[in-house]
Amino acid sequence: MSCRITELVIDCADPQRLADFWCEVLGYVELGWEGDDHLEIGPPGTGFGGPQPTLLFGRSTEPKRGKLRLHLDVNPTDRDQEAELERLLAAGARKVDIGQPGAATWHVLTDPEGNEFCLLRRRVEAVESDPNTR
Repeated sequence: MSCRITELVIDCADPQRLADFWCEVLGYVELGWEGDDHLEIGPPGTGFGGPQPTLLFGRSTEPKRGKLRLHLDVNPTDRDQEAELERLLAAGARKVDIGQPGAATWHVLTDPEGNEFCLLRRRVEAVESDPNTR
């Protein structure tokens, strides 16, 4: 037997703000609130338990301290890296220097709350939602 990642939990000050940002980045939709403090998003028509993990944003009053020990890497699906970078910046991402090499083939960005993620160069196929579960 083995496990698989079904959801990633991200502490944040404003779950709605981060959910809106990551829905725009990933093409996800809101799946719902768990109480007043946790908002889950995931692939449309699939939700929890599908081939892609959902993201659960949990309200926290603790400030982010330093570089994250875990971060997300994203790849463009329908455009080249530079066009995707422009889309992500327009959605609210910011470029950040964390000491990556000058010749890096990826861009280090932060979401609206300063959580780092990387935009990689390689284009990948989008994961299609199951139309029977919509």
